[in-house]
Amino acid sequence: MPDLKKFFKKPNSKGKSRQALEVPQGLWIKCPKCQEIVYKEEVKTRAYSCPKCGGYFRMKAGARLRMVIDEGSFIEWDTDLESADPLHYPGYPEKIAQLRTKTRLHEGVRIGEAAIGGIPVVIGVCDARFFMGSMGYVVGEKITRAVEEATRRRLPVVLFCCSGGARMQEGMVSLMQMAKTAAAIGRHQDAGLLYLPILTDPTMGGVTASFAMLGDIILAEPGALIGFAGPRVIAQTIGQKLPEGFQRAEFLVEHGIIDGVLPRERQKETLSWLLAFHQKTVDYTVFPSVLPISAQEAEPEKETGDAPSCWERVQAARSSERPTSLEYITGIFRDFMELHGDRHCRDDRAIVGGIALLDDQPVTVIGIQKGRDTKDNILRNFGMPYPEGYRKALRLMQQAQKFGRPILLLIDTPGAFCGIEAEERGQGEAIARNLLEMAKLTVPILSIVIGEGGSGGALALAVANEVWMLENTSYTILSPEGFASILWKDGKKAPEAAEMMKVTAAELKEMGIIEKVIPENPTASRENLPELCQALKIFIRDFLRRQEGKSPEELAAQRYERFRKF
Repeated sequence: MPDLKKFFKKPNSKGKSRQALEVPQGLWIKCPKCQEIVYKEEVKTRAYSCPKCGGYFRMKAGARLRMVIDEGSFIEWDTDLESADPLHYPGYPEKIAQLRTKTRLHEGVRIGEAAIGGIPVVIGVCDARFFMGSMGYVVGEKITRAVEEATRRRLPVVLFCCSGGARMQEGMVSLMQMAKTAAAIGRHQDAGLLYLPILTDPTMGGVTASFAMLGDIILAEPGALIGFAGPRVIAQTIGQKLPEGFQRAEFLVEHGIIDGVLPRERQKETLSWLLAFHQKTVDYTVFPSVLPISAQEAEPEKETGDAPSCWERVQAARSSERPTSLEYITGIFRDFMELHGDRHCRDDRAIVGGIALLDDQPVTVIGIQKGRDTKDNILRNFGMPYPEGYRKALRLMQQAQKFGRPILLLIDTPGAFCGIEAEERGQGEAIARNLLEMAKLTVPILSIVIGEGGSGGALALAVANEVWMLENTSYTILSPEGFASILWKDGKKAPEAAEMMKVTAAELKEMGIIEKVIPENPTASRENLPELCQALKIFIRDFLRRQEGKSPEELAAQRYERFRKF
């Protein structure tokens, strides 16, 4: 490798590197992250990432298209729209002409139809070389027309976002593009169609506050800067140092704003999978019309004097040896893709949820997740959801309704988190909203208690067409300790309280609170997890088959009547 130092000047007196003098044209480029000089061809082969630090270079729209779409499938639309100059801004038309000559782009976004993994899509790619991808009339109009055409042809939309925000040179006309694009996306969503924005560096301002944040699933490239106001503006306004990683993609996942981070090397594969997943429809006829004999006879026998006591079952339900929601999810379903966040506050790790396949059938699966060790339990808040956890679950359930997917919920919680933060963020409202909205959903809902079912924190995920419990689980109005403390002023009487409260699966089935008891044979653990998953899979298939032919209205009415009888 040649000595590259001779191509660069020394740092100036302020310690800042100055522009390169004589780097061989098109051979070497400087990484924008680590500032190292790297071989351009190697950068290209690594999906435009730095071989030294892994940081991403900004990509041209054409390169982006070649990376994700099927070869030769792109047909570009609307290449002749002309920019407005509503402010008669000095030099603006001339600047547009110069950029068109320099970049060979018509405007800041390329729009058209293509195929990804053989599936037709409408695709758009913003290009930062053209006014930083800012949204003026032409950008807004091209995106709006593309979404309208996708709605007419019932096609999904994939949009790679990269923008500095609204285009200042077009004033309020630029601002109006925010509402226009959002309205078009609203019609596309109402038609039950998939919209996938992928946020790249940077996605800021009016673009963030419109089409970039309205996806069914929102993904972002690692390290992408994403926000409404720029970090410098925020720091100057509030006079405080911003936290490390502020407004980066990973920060937005943690704070519940986007679903996940998607590296470039996985983009085509992931987009192909998501598009194929949303092409599928639920076909209940693939499931057997009757249960296997072993499954039909699997109901546990009525408890005898030798059976565990209620208190012993409560203790078994709380055992740290029981499988967690994620273990059941990976054992029953395939291709689970976790989606993050409530879109408002944060990603509550006490609730996990996403999309998956049961055999070859698309489902939405959500579970309350406890930790496996102290560190994981702290991360998961010991399975006690915050309000944003319930709001994340509701967001995913409403997404399932849009695409007609059944919803499967796994419950294992001592109860909703009771703390200052939870009350400040509206714990009661979040639970109440779930009860209200779940009652109205028009897709099949099945809830299964796999451990503890603690009070309203469990009920917030149990407004279902059917509710099942594993044999050694509990479902309670509050903990036996709390019951004994409140009614008898003695928490030590928890075993007696458990007997009186009727909290076990067998008792609750006899009362009609639940529909099914799943035997554990013996108590659920990692050792018998494969057998439990296989049994649950058989029962879930049967549940879904029994929903065949029910209208959306019938499914909601059945759920209403289920609770109306109590």
